[in-house]
Amino acid sequence: MVTERQLSTSKTIQRQTGRTFYVATRLLPERVRHPTYVLYGFFRVCDDVVDHPGEATPTEQRERLAALQAQALGEQPADGPVLSAFREVADRHGIADAEVETFVAAMATDVDKRRYADYAELEAYMDGSAAAVGRMMLAVMGGDDPERARPHATALGEAFQLTNFLRDVREDVVDRDRIYLPATTLARHGVTHDQIIRLEFSEGFAAAMREELRRAETLYREGVAGIRYLPEDCQFAVLLAAVLYAEHHRLIRAVDYDVLSTTPELGTLRKLRLVARTWWEWRRTRDPETVFRRVSAVGEGDRAPAGAGTPAPTQSD
Repeated sequence: MVTERQLSTSKTIQRQTGRTFYVATRLLPERVRHPTYVLYGFFRVCDDVVDHPGEATPTEQRERLAALQAQALGEQPADGPVLSAFREVADRHGIADAEVETFVAAMATDVDKRRYADYAELEAYMDGSAAAVGRMMLAVMGGDDPERARPHATALGEAFQLTNFLRDVREDVVDRDRIYLPATTLARHGVTHDQIIRLEFSEGFAAAMREELRRAETLYREGVAGIRYLPEDCQFAVLLAAVLYAEHHRLIRAVDYDVLSTTPELGTLRKLRLVARTWWEWRRTRDPETVFRRVSAVGEGDRAPAGAGTPAPTQSD
């Protein structure tokens, strides 16, 4: 059984480092909420190895990640409350070892990789950094038809990750020399990696951002369409998470896509308004897709008419 100390440590990590997701997590039923705190704690412990390495060398980072994976899989004694709680949660909910390995492999990618040639390459990374997270969450939630929900959970995890990438372009390049925008997208609009490193905003960069926002919004629609397959007591919280993450798109548009000068952030009042509006619409329809369409920022003013402008990218671009 997960102890109060393990739960408190994991919950604190999420509250301090994942404020948007924390709002939605609090609305999950306790049977799912408590394991979610533990999962997020594990994800953040691994992520910190590559995002906040301190004086650690690349070799030391990879060794640390390998040790965390071994602990998460129960192959080595757990080091601290988060890892010991994770192993218990994984056993109880049948989280596949392969999902843990996929997630840690993605974190290890961040040790050395700084650029992505195309979306296919980025998608392969996100299968571990985001889609595996969605699939682990699905295992914790349970439900009558998890296989039907799985591709939608994968899509929603990728949508959240893409939103983070688009919001955090400045932070990623300044703090970590990483650019998660596919080079093919940038090239289509005449943008180079060097321009981004210099934080040079241009109309081409804005166009590249619009293209990637549309890609993310396609994933949101696919992900939200599967919320109906989740247990009823989890549906609103997952829908709210989608609404909150997608709201960053409205903020990105509000600064005319110039995320090289600023990092858009959701304020507390804005989050509370979205919670209230989403709940109101949910009470009226109980239909995730209808509520998402009415409340979220997805697609707002960014759908080009047929035959006009740059076509929406395919998943293989």
